[in-house]
Parts: sequence; structure tokens; C-alpha cells
Amino acid sequence: MTFQRARTDEQREIRRRAILDVASAMLDEMPVAAVTLNELSRRVGLAKPNVLRYFESREAVLLELLDHFLEVWLAELADELAAGVDEDLPMVDRAKAVADVLGRSLSARTVLCDLFGAQGSVLERNVSVEVVTRFKRASLGRLAAMTALLRKYLPELGESATLFSLQTMVMAGALSAYTTPPPSLQAAYEAEPELARLHLELKDAFQLTLTGALLGVLPRS
Repeated sequence: MTFQRARTDEQREIRRRAILDVASAMLDEMPVAAVTLNELSRRVGLAKPNVLRYFESREAVLLELLDHFLEVWLAELADELAAGVDEDLPMVDRAKAVADVLGRSLSARTVLCDLFGAQGSVLERNVSVEVVTRFKRASLGRLAAMTALLRKYLPELGESATLFSLQTMVMAGALSAYTTPPPSLQAAYEAEPELARLHLELKDAFQLTLTGALLGVLPRS
């Protein structure tokens, strides 16, 4: 696609949305680390300096996508928890059901998990104070929404619901990286299967880790 110079607020918003949409499509094809500003500019049909008129860096684009994907996920998670957790079950059974829903939900959203993994080490580093402040304000709102959602099904969590929500996002990034071996390691696994004895699929890793973490922060009966 190619664009004429944006002259109105509406045209500028169209450019911003186009950049975000193209970046989102790229994330369906490649990991966060492979998304470059040069390739993004080429696909959008704008020179790199023109892309930088709308976003100060590649990381600023990806942070905005992370916030958007997180917002969408939390809205969908509300429906998934409603369908997958019986609020009349005993506490431990509810906790296991919540962990199962969270694990299945996150393992189906590998792009979101990849963005979680890059957030602290990459995405928050090449941005201005203004951009990261705006992102963090939005993140606190998303964290509060997730906390309220978990407490609906596990009121016993109390103040620990916030900590568990944060842990879940951090673990999502870490487990996504751990369970996605690079080509060289994948080849080693295929050549010597015993090396993969402790390798877990993402869904299984979520199930194991989230169940243990959730049961660990619940009060003892």
C-alpha cells in the first residue's frame, strides 16, 4: 500500500491504524524479535522517517499492540471463565478450573505471550518516558481488570489476586520462550529424543505452572 501525505487528524489516524494492522499481521508470521522497522515501513508503503512520525520506534508500535491484545484477551477470558468454571465448586476445584481455563486461553494466544516475554527486556527500553508512562497507566488498568475477574471466581484470593495476575503475565512470556525451541535445539531433540525429556508443550507448561502458583497463594483450609 502507498499513502499520500496525511493532512487531517482523520488521515493521520488512518495511517496509525494501518501501521498497527501491518505490524499485527507481521506478528502472525514471525516472532517479535524478527519484526524490524525497515520491513514494517516497506509493508506499510511509507518511508521509515514517515513511520516515525506516528510512532517513535518499533518498540512503541509493539507496546501499543501489546496493550490492545491484552484488552481483547481479557474480554474473551471473561467469557471463557464463565463457561469453564462452576462457581459452586469447592475452592481447590475452582482454582484448578481457573488455572485450566487460563492455560488453554494463553496457549492459544502465542503472539500475546511473545509480547509479554519481550516487554521488560526489549519493548520498554527504546521508548520515551511519555510512551512508557502511557503504556504503564494502561497496564495498571488491565491488571485491575484481570484481578477483578479472578476474584469473581476465587474471592478467597483476596489481595493475592493482583500478585497472581501479574505472575500470570510474566510466566506467559517466560513459558512461551521456554517451550518454543529454536531450530538448532529442535534438530537436537529430533536427533536425540532423550534430550527433550523435560521439554513441555506450552499448554502443559501453563497447566502445571499456573495450577501450582494459584494453589500456592490461596489460603490454607
